[in-house]
Amino acid sequence: MQSSPAPSSVCNGSNKRLSPLALGAGGVGNLLEWYDFGLYGYFAPVLARLFFPSGDPLASLIGAYGGFAVGFAMRPIGAVVLGTIGDRIGRRFVLMLSVSLMGAGTTAIALLPSYSSVGVAGPLLLLLVRMFQGFSVGGEYTGSVAYLVETAPPHRRGFAGSMANIGSTAGVLLAAGVAAVTVTFAGEQALISWAWRLPFLFGGVLAMGALAARRRLREEAAALSRVRELPLWRAFRHDGRMIGIAILFTAGYGVVNYLTMVFFPTYASEFGGLKESQALQITTLAQAFALLVVPLAGLANDTLIRRRTLLIVAFLAECVAAVGAFWLARDGGFGGFAMAQLAFGGLLALVMGTDPAMLSEQFPAEYRVSAYSLAFNIGLGIAGGTAPAIATALIAATGMTLAPAFYLMLAAAVAAVAAFLMPDRSREPLA
Repeated sequence: MQSSPAPSSVCNGSNKRLSPLALGAGGVGNLLEWYDFGLYGYFAPVLARLFFPSGDPLASLIGAYGGFAVGFAMRPIGAVVLGTIGDRIGRRFVLMLSVSLMGAGTTAIALLPSYSSVGVAGPLLLLLVRMFQGFSVGGEYTGSVAYLVETAPPHRRGFAGSMANIGSTAGVLLAAGVAAVTVTFAGEQALISWAWRLPFLFGGVLAMGALAARRRLREEAAALSRVRELPLWRAFRHDGRMIGIAILFTAGYGVVNYLTMVFFPTYASEFGGLKESQALQITTLAQAFALLVVPLAGLANDTLIRRRTLLIVAFLAECVAAVGAFWLARDGGFGGFAMAQLAFGGLLALVMGTDPAMLSEQFPAEYRVSAYSLAFNIGLGIAGGTAPAIATALIAATGMTLAPAFYLMLAAAVAAVAAFLMPDRSREPLA
């Protein structure tokens, strides 16, 4: 028979208030996580030249993006280890640990010697650092969501959980801004020589600020697992079906996320004739729009609409709009792509403001971080991380430029069905 923690403020405290410190400290780690991942992506061409030199620029770029993929591959392993720490030792401890590890990894990239300095050791060190970073973020997002949801009043869990995605969206925007400033003012020679290191060093400064904020958080002892059995093993024994449903949900969500906000601007520039700079400008605008919608979605699913209903509606809308949006990106010019990308940004923001609380509420406190971390990182990390490559392969294999739209439809439908299969506990006490 499953044991549960004694009722506490973590689960049932209607007298709790939203803590600005908790909201900020929870979101800042995700800002750092996505600042780092975004920065690596934006500087991939520079890193390709420095660490993966080749007579073929495309081969060099593939090498650099291989480091990007390695980071995603390590996330499920980090989820298991850091999830266990979060359930056994404490949410506050794992949040401090993850942000320290992320900061160390980001700073390490800034200090790495290039291929011209140490030969093959340079790219090997870069890949090792990326593996280390991927491991460290395995429990960051889910650990922060668990803390935010557990410390929030029952009628504000959706809004509190949405802070994690506000942090992640802000991180991508910050990375884009810092990369743009560096490239604009450094010049080609300085950029390759030393200036590319500065944004990564700035990531280390962000990590120190995040650590200082998280040191002030209080631990919720009642949320910890009090049994000897490993939390993840206990989760599989008691909630194996729900973990499977959560993986299906996060896999569909991950594909939708990466196709609409990462692959879509590339698609518009490759098949729609847009300049790459134009496509990225519109995508940045869509990210900024999403930043405004996410907290509104969190408030809405706390008071106006059930979380499950909002998720199903958002994913069904993605499914219905997929073909038309990709057609606009291909044939609609600048205005058509802008309309489609902003629509995708708004729909994704509805999910980002809802899914953190929804998924956290599926698991009891004693193994919440372990179960949530594993499901999230398998779905988002593996299915989501491979989505752009699969979409490109579908075009090559079928000769249909709209093939990615049908992949998006499938993913959105899977996420909608998985959301339907999850019980809606948005108005119930937190277990």
